Amino acid sequence: MNCRRSVHALCGAFVLGWSLAVSAQAPTYNVGVTATAIPLTYLDPKTNTLQGAMVDVIRSIAADAGFAVKLQATQFAALIPALAANRIDIIGAAMLITTRRGEAVDFSDSVFAYPEGLVVNLSDKTAYRSLADLKGQIVGAQTGTVYVDFLKRSGEFAEVKLYPSLADVLREISQGRLVAGFGDAPILNYQLAQNVSLRARLVSTYESKLTDNIGIAVRKGDSALLGKINASLAKLRADGTIDQILDRWNLR
Repeated sequence: MNCRRSVHALCGAFVLGWSLAVSAQAPTYNVGVTATAIPLTYLDPKTNTLQGAMVDVIRSIAADAGFAVKLQATQFAALIPALAANRIDIIGAAMLITTRRGEAVDFSDSVFAYPEGLVVNLSDKTAYRSLADLKGQIVGAQTGTVYVDFLKRSGEFAEVKLYPSLADVLREISQGRLVAGFGDAPILNYQLAQNVSLRARLVSTYESKLTDNIGIAVRKGDSALLGKINASLAKLRADGTIDQILDRWNLR
């Protein structure tokens, strides 16, 4: 047997195997999520890790699609700029799908839908039903959310104050410095339930006008990654995984 030929064959097999192993390695995508949107995405102070329903969704999609994810805490208003600047590859926060945002990013199919909620101080017993019931008041919303334009366009309010997070909105209402606030109903409901010291309530009589869909966003034109996300999302919806995640976080 030709030893030199055998060595060359072994080397060739090793190189081929190494190449296949490298090509088979799962890609890693940086995922931007907010750290304050309990229970959808938030920083757990006990473990110092990012958790929440959308985090579970992203991890389930990644496991099914065969890629890895690295979560990055990002302020909501900075998510789209971070995506455009290639600092993140996916927006995994609770971002509503809108036409305006669709000009800057490509959205996945809907993950799930929910309405906006209205919060007032616990001492305010008014059965608010619409924005007009708060005409001339000062209200608040989180910077970068769809509620900002929605409230300003209505022309009903003396001022729309902006805050970094819904937790800030709730604090201001609880302390009587803000008449009312608007935000994602399930987040507001969860945060109020978890912090009974807050003197604020979700108005049950309020009739939502913005029930919309939450989507996962990727850079404009990244059709390959978007295709993977949508394929896995459809599979996870069909097998009940998405519903299980929503139930786990009391979002249905």
